[in-house]
Amino acid sequence: MRIDTEKTIASQAEPLFEDPFFREFFGDRFGAQIPRERQVRGQGSGFITQKDGIILTNAHVVSGADRVTVTLKDGREFAAVVQGTDEVTDLAVVKIENPAGDLPIATLGNSAQVQVGDWAIAVGNPVGLNNTVTLGIISTLTRSSAQVGIPDKRIDFLQTDAAINPGNSGGPLLNEQGEVIGINTAIRPDANGIGFAIPIDQAKTITNTLAMGKQVPHPYIGVQMRTMTPELARQNNSNPNSPFSLPEVEGVLIVRVLPNTPAEAAGLRLGDVITAIDSQTINDAGQLQSIVDGSGLNKSLQLNIIRGDRALKLKVVTSQLKNISSTP
Repeated sequence: MRIDTEKTIASQAEPLFEDPFFREFFGDRFGAQIPRERQVRGQGSGFITQKDGIILTNAHVVSGADRVTVTLKDGREFAAVVQGTDEVTDLAVVKIENPAGDLPIATLGNSAQVQVGDWAIAVGNPVGLNNTVTLGIISTLTRSSAQVGIPDKRIDFLQTDAAINPGNSGGPLLNEQGEVIGINTAIRPDANGIGFAIPIDQAKTITNTLAMGKQVPHPYIGVQMRTMTPELARQNNSNPNSPFSLPEVEGVLIVRVLPNTPAEAAGLRLGDVITAIDSQTINDAGQLQSIVDGSGLNKSLQLNIIRGDRALKLKVVTSQLKNISSTP
């Protein structure tokens, strides 16, 4: 289906009077400003998952919309309301306000069963060309949002070479059986044949939460990090201008501790290397991110830390991610 949105954007106000005569006549009241507003229209795609008119799409398609209209392939048009959005996963649930007649329900597949080389069929409304279908394959599984170039999300994407363009966002990515395996979300503007879809299994886990208008839990501790290897540590330590020496081990290097976060409260510092969480060895930043994501809110995690020449154990309590950031 096509999703059309409208939202009101406040623009810079203009002076009430510009003519010098009015300025002199009205005196101080000349300072009054006329507020300006403009309507911004957007367009994307989506698909119905339940008979009562529940629609899955991308958060960036409908976020902040004052008015949402959905148009089906058969030409029927419905007003819809945004039930919930989650910017961290870029997922949203929209509901048709007064569904009438039979609605076309998309069959949801299982993205965990998808393999590289499987057929991938993208359906949507690219650049306003309604009901466009493109064909490709699954190019890669679990492509992290950081690799895609959108580090403010927490998604492991399906990568496909099926043509995806502006307007495809929120539309379904199907397998050869016509089952939805992903939600088309992003492209690389500097490349051709590289598109990304949110795995449908991830959407399944939060659809009901969004449909009820609730906040999706996203545990975090509040650090920026990078994977640490002995080779990277040796490169750092051989640099005479390096601000500190790093242990030549595998783990995750903390490159920043954000203020007023669980990490700061726990005493984590720039230059610390995390080697284990709750006795589980940590080899890369993606692994640490996954553990934090799956830990739950207000969960106490014990971190094994190497700080300089000392081995430490610190406890950090996860909290809800309040603002989008690139931190776990």
